[in-house]
Amino acid sequence: MSEGYRFTIGKGDNTVELLSRMSNRHGLIAGATGTGKTISLKVLAEHFSDIGVPVFLADIKGDLASLAEPGSMNDKLQERIDTIGLEGFQFGSFPIRLWDVYGKLGHPVRTDITEMGPILLSRLLDLNETQTGILHIAFRVADENGWLLVDLKDLRSMLQYLGDNRKEYSLQYGNIAPQSIGAIQRSLLTLESQGGDVFFGEPSLDIQDLLMTDPNGKGMVNVLESQDLFNSPRIYSTFLLWMLSDLFEQLPEVGDPEKPRMVFFFDEAHLLFNDTPKALMEKIELVVRLIRSKGVGVFFVTQNPADIPDNVLGQLGNRIQHALRAYTPKEQKAIKAAAETFRQNPSFKVEEAITQLKTGEALVSFLDEEGKPSIVERALIAPPRSVIGTLDPAKRQGIIDNSPMNFKYKDAVDEESAYEIIQAKYEKIVAQQQQEEEAKIQELEEKEAEKLRKAREKEIEKEKKERERARKNNPLYKVGRTAVNTLTGDVGRKIARGLLGNVGSFFK
Repeated sequence: MSEGYRFTIGKGDNTVELLSRMSNRHGLIAGATGTGKTISLKVLAEHFSDIGVPVFLADIKGDLASLAEPGSMNDKLQERIDTIGLEGFQFGSFPIRLWDVYGKLGHPVRTDITEMGPILLSRLLDLNETQTGILHIAFRVADENGWLLVDLKDLRSMLQYLGDNRKEYSLQYGNIAPQSIGAIQRSLLTLESQGGDVFFGEPSLDIQDLLMTDPNGKGMVNVLESQDLFNSPRIYSTFLLWMLSDLFEQLPEVGDPEKPRMVFFFDEAHLLFNDTPKALMEKIELVVRLIRSKGVGVFFVTQNPADIPDNVLGQLGNRIQHALRAYTPKEQKAIKAAAETFRQNPSFKVEEAITQLKTGEALVSFLDEEGKPSIVERALIAPPRSVIGTLDPAKRQGIIDNSPMNFKYKDAVDEESAYEIIQAKYEKIVAQQQQEEEAKIQELEEKEAEKLRKAREKEIEKEKKERERARKNNPLYKVGRTAVNTLTGDVGRKIARGLLGNVGSFFK
């Protein structure tokens, strides 16, 4: 099937080959549900792994992790192998690494708020333009203060801090409305209720861990368990876009290598472009256009080519188009548009063939040696060499347990970040306010005590005067006082003189 870096993916009137050195020119796998898109994706993933190219793909239906087990022959597969003329076909298994945002069926995949950035986070939270602007301010303030935003509690604390200090920052960055901050906080609560909180944390995914080969030189097939994740489409699409953006930002320029450095399959790609703000759409177009120079090929997998914006679709040089159904005028128009994107084959009408393709058949056009699209072929797609179906749960758990990534990413860590720093600030403010309040209370208590002391002294003085007044008004006191006065009057004086006179004669 593979000869050097040429790969036979199928056969019609002619053999259809994919040139590996053209694989970073991106590709499209399209077709209605049940027409064979997953098989085409699987066959391509096996080829890239065989030539030492790591692969990343999302397993939405749970049938891609089975790349880890070899398939088995049956009459139908043998007939297909013979029809295509696949000499030396052998079933085989491929090295896979299992990932799961929720950490249930694979290694946890985490990133931090800072790494995701305000543009992608705004899409994840479904924010409007004003709210997005405030989120940008929050990131700027955190960056200026050296505060790392890791998880949702960090972002909540950052927004609270921004709201508490909005007068200061509004003068510098523009109006910061409390209502907008409240709306962002509510969006964070919604994200958390959807399980988005587990996506943010540490240790953050090291993108280099996706670019590995096994000891035999086969490219590692990174399978993202997405059955649960797909229930939250916005989280799913934003997560994959973040990974693609991270690859773009971290990988060095390599030009057009003989084989890609990595191939990224973006399943259910229409979700990426639904309700996408203009700023984010521009970022997507930029990443898709430039990431080829990093040696990364991107294959978008979707039901209809019309799901992909023209500016992106025009960059997808390798195409596998499975059957499309046309029940409405709109669908018929989409089929016509899809047919016009191929380099026409005089042997058949492409527009008619798209609706007549059987399961496992596709219209295929890959880039040739000169980078030009080949004439489209109606081809029977080669079967995968791995098992068609789901991976045995025990086998899955064994792969997880024996992977070095299990020890690296299994347990989350919570080191100091914005939440702890901001909380410490608030605790310091609260402690200072408490000290000031306690000092005020103590001062009031002392003043009250002094007031009570003075009041008591006045009361004692009053009581003393009252007792004195009562004593003087007592009749017995008046009689006694009169007697004393009399005694101390004339009689007293006479007695005194008599006594003094006696004393004087004594000394004569």
